[in-house]
Amino acid sequence: MEKIIELKSMELADILGIGDVHIKLIESSVPVSITARGELLTIKGKKSDINHAAAILDEMRGTFTSKGTLLSDDVDNLIKLYKSGEIDLKSNLDIMDVIYYGRKGAIGPRTKGQSIYLESVINNDIVFGIGPAGTGKTFLSMAFALSSLEKKEVERIILCRPAVEAGENLGFLPGDLKEKVDPYLSPLYDALDAMLSKNKLAALIENKSIEIVPLAYMRGRTLDNAFMILDEAQNSTIMQMKMFLTRLGIGSKAIINGDVTQIDLDANKHSGLIQATKILNNVSGIGFTYFDDSDIVRHPLVRKIIGAYDTIDKKNGIK
Repeated sequence: MEKIIELKSMELADILGIGDVHIKLIESSVPVSITARGELLTIKGKKSDINHAAAILDEMRGTFTSKGTLLSDDVDNLIKLYKSGEIDLKSNLDIMDVIYYGRKGAIGPRTKGQSIYLESVINNDIVFGIGPAGTGKTFLSMAFALSSLEKKEVERIILCRPAVEAGENLGFLPGDLKEKVDPYLSPLYDALDAMLSKNKLAALIENKSIEIVPLAYMRGRTLDNAFMILDEAQNSTIMQMKMFLTRLGIGSKAIINGDVTQIDLDANKHSGLIQATKILNNVSGIGFTYFDDSDIVRHPLVRKIIGAYDTIDKKNGIK
């Protein structure tokens, strides 16, 4: 049996090591053979051994991404972790499911719902991700976007959120525009910070490869060759949702994420996300993924907390 892993040219030399020393270290610890040809690594052996070697390679790539370098001592330590059982192979991603290698390692689907989300993004130009907090909607959509930018499938990433939440309005907040909008956009910055070094993120924002803006600032734009992400979409009005969706230009993709149980709009305003689920669900090229409590990947208590509140809401007739 064999598995083929594709490496990026910029990480190839570090992963292999001088004279392929890192690969030889793996082969001396796991009964597999690993050969390199161009940017492809081929691992041969028994299925379980291949998975062990792939897990170590995955951790090596994560270490390289985080540190910017990979030493033989790093590889030795990872192999020791593997032998001690501290590298959890059950939670290790299949290499084909890795969306992006971020600053802290491989990013990809960890739950059934997230895997469905991945398939939907691959197969559609517009995807809605709907479900409770902690299901990885924002994080995974960022990974999709960064992967597309790195592969030059798009020229820029546009990240936005409605700037009116929990009863607050931009016009009543102190400070200049950046000071006003940054508190609303901080979850987007947090997700990017987990994937990119500060210098790389600053450079991408500086050259406009990544734009982080309030939803209202999308009006009047047509975005070609862009990856657009709308977060907290449940707080968009019907007109704002229509406005965002119609910004989609040639060669662009869009992901719209939201939680319909956490709408902060005034009572006289209707959620654009809820309407979109009703009128766009049969449109070809638009996909919908619905997450549930089983997809929550935050602290285990988060799932219990959300379940407790859902139970109370159902008793009180709140949907």
